[in-house]
Amino acid sequence: MLVDERLRMADLLEGLSPDQARTPSLCAGWTVHDVGAHLVTYLRFGQAKLYWAIVTTAANFDEYNRKLTAREARLSTVEVAGRLRRWAASKTTIPRAGFEPVLADIVLHDLDVRMPLGIERTIPEDRLHVVFQHLAERPSPGFSMGSRLHGLRLEAVDTGWSHGSGPAVRGEAEPLVLAMSGRPEGFDRLEGDGLDVLRERVTAAPPRTAGERMKAVVRQALNLH
Repeated sequence: MLVDERLRMADLLEGLSPDQARTPSLCAGWTVHDVGAHLVTYLRFGQAKLYWAIVTTAANFDEYNRKLTAREARLSTVEVAGRLRRWAASKTTIPRAGFEPVLADIVLHDLDVRMPLGIERTIPEDRLHVVFQHLAERPSPGFSMGSRLHGLRLEAVDTGWSHGSGPAVRGEAEPLVLAMSGRPEGFDRLEGDGLDVLRERVTAAPPRTAGERMKAVVRQALNLH
């Protein structure tokens, strides 16, 4: 699934016009080109880079990702696509978390790119299932989830997936995983008594402190829920 998603993204990037590549993505401050650049940053020596980020930035993965992405973004979009294709079979994983967060990352970034460009695609249900389960059950520290999903019932009406208990947030799987991951663009296609709660948590969430970030990393390393 990972290899296929990377190759699909390479195809998409190669077919973009310069104006499309400069289009703002759903990731704040990043263009479509920047998202593509981000996707190649960990394909080589990925775990070493992650450990370096933990040591040098106190697990501030947002800051570290911006630095790595800015470096790769100096390449052309075609060059980024070429690297993504060349290293599509990379087996870099998130330490103590496996491939699930890696697949979740690229599926979410596929939406980050296609939605602003108006490019339609039906993401296979098995891939959306991985994203849904990973975010709902035990997201890796890089997703900065905090407690935004606590006390909510999440329901994907087009697949039958559900998780949790409490006020419901329901809708189709794609906007649901967008909202779960902190992307406000998913909210307009969702409903339920818990929607306003999730919206407030996403839009008003304060930055995590260094201590909170390191605690999340330690919990991941010790395999604690």
